[in-house]
Amino acid sequence: MAELEVEKLTLRFGGLSVLSGVSFAVEKAELFALIGPNGAGKTSVLNCISGLYPGEGVIRFRGKSIAGMRAHHVARLGIARTFQHGELFPHMTVAENLLTGRHSRIRTNPVKEIFFSRSVRGEEIAHREAVEEIVDFVELERYRNTQVANLPFGIQKIVGFARALAMEPAILLLDEPSAGLNRDEREDLARFILRIKHELGIAMIWIEHDMQMVADLADRLHVLEYGRSVAEGSPDKVLKDPRVIAAYLGSAAR
Repeated sequence: MAELEVEKLTLRFGGLSVLSGVSFAVEKAELFALIGPNGAGKTSVLNCISGLYPGEGVIRFRGKSIAGMRAHHVARLGIARTFQHGELFPHMTVAENLLTGRHSRIRTNPVKEIFFSRSVRGEEIAHREAVEEIVDFVELERYRNTQVANLPFGIQKIVGFARALAMEPAILLLDEPSAGLNRDEREDLARFILRIKHELGIAMIWIEHDMQMVADLADRLHVLEYGRSVAEGSPDKVLKDPRVIAAYLGSAAR
């Protein structure tokens, strides 16, 4: 069984059709790249999967339908995502931002928290230990207690990536995580992505414009143009497809 299945996903805003019959499936531990020119509908696909947009069609996570499910319920199932611009809490530290990514795993209640019971203390220790593991995993030790607002943009993007990972997800939805990163930061990101795939076995749907990174890292590619599927397959096959070249370069080839 695939980790995630999308069948005939369609999204409309009034008379505007954003997605038209998009279908694909993602396997466990697969790095599945969703590519296409600007405005192709890539982020809209992630928004439908994560419950932010009310798309039509079938979306199944491990065989269970999640179409129309609210975003916080989708997150609790084990689907985490990053955003193009981080969407962090700027006046909180890196560690505190990562702790917010643990919200779906918190098993306390307001009464116990008021009295800071033994179970609450034990759970807080466990969540902080989990955050420290993620801090080490993405090599953010030196920034652990730094306010996010004081960090360079590239490091903030890594923090957003780490916060999604702190949820201990089964699937990661990565929306242009390399955008705005310099060469060294991109190389670090590539290492983290490969470690997630090989060491943690987490499936990833990855929106990316850096075609060299895609060619080097992705297992499969799915190409969108104007909200429609154009091609799918291995990087070698897809990046040589005349329809894909046309979509990116605007040539007459079809």
